[in-house]
Amino acid sequence: MLKQLAGTLLKELQTVLPTSTQDLPEKELRAVLGRALNAMELVSRDEFDAQQAVLLRTREKLEHLEVQMKALEETLK
Repeated sequence: MLKQLAGTLLKELQTVLPTSTQDLPEKELRAVLGRALNAMELVSRDEFDAQQAVLLRTREKLEHLEVQMKALEETLK
């Protein structure tokens, strides 16, 4: 994926800045992109989906507890 992204970016840069990108090898661009993406601390799609599932379960538990709490409050009145 990184190779494809670097290739696409290089082609776009060459159309916008043809003289500035003549000496820019795709390999170097891939390395720069790789470092930039690593610095962004991105997560994989699998990890994102797993965390989203955990969040959904947590929300469901919270809603259930809120209902229980409301019922208990009503019985104490």
